[in-house]
Amino acid sequence: MGGEWAYDRAMLEPIVESTRRRIAEIRHLTGALRSEALSAAPARSLRTALVADRLTVIAEFKRRSPSRGVLATDLDPALRAKEYEAGGAAAISVLTEPDHFDGSDDDLRAVRTSTRLPILRKDFTLDECQIWQARVLGADAVLLIVALLSDDQLAHFLGIAREAGLEALVEVHTDEEAGRAVAAGPTILGVNNRDLTTFDVDLATAERIAARLVGVPVTVAESGIFTVADAGRMRRAGYDAVLVGESLVKSGDPAAGIRELAVS
Repeated sequence: MGGEWAYDRAMLEPIVESTRRRIAEIRHLTGALRSEALSAAPARSLRTALVADRLTVIAEFKRRSPSRGVLATDLDPALRAKEYEAGGAAAISVLTEPDHFDGSDDDLRAVRTSTRLPILRKDFTLDECQIWQARVLGADAVLLIVALLSDDQLAHFLGIAREAGLEALVEVHTDEEAGRAVAAGPTILGVNNRDLTTFDVDLATAERIAARLVGVPVTVAESGIFTVADAGRMRRAGYDAVLVGESLVKSGDPAAGIRELAVS
């Protein structure tokens, strides 16, 4: 089971532990969640939305982060989703982790009711019940962080996502993780420029790892994209899309910000 728990425990263990507590509260509902998910209307395709003749943008809704603290106060998820869609975002990512990102399932529900765009539920997936829950909440895709999963877990969760009618954004941070992820055959692979041991961000990470992603249908660069120049670097490195959170959450005009980032 290669790569299991290959993260810096001091940084991420509190998040993992709080996620386990949340899982314990809903695991007994797995059967009911699965039944409800399988009867839901078809999900919207994140993969299809990210493919264009230009760089596309996954606009993220989040209230805070462990490394940056509170990003914005009094955010209205429904209003922000409408602004993201008006700006030409291809999809919306919603942080639902409550204890370290101040996210909630209600944020995802609010976004779902206010936009036609595909929605990525961004959380720390450690159990299949979370995947079924994501589908019930209205997500179209889930995040699978390779650093937190063994090879067997990654393969299993990809299978559960397919069964649930969801797509998965498989996220890596290192060359080693990229090799493991590509071997699992993901349709969407994201490279996060944030170092999980220090939380420092370096766009050169995505540029370096890009060479390992040959054959992956859709690739996404995540973290550290603030300017048109940053987006251009990711496009030149070969990425189809960028996932942008902090700069859009803090912007007074996020629609304009998205239009600027979607460079050709």
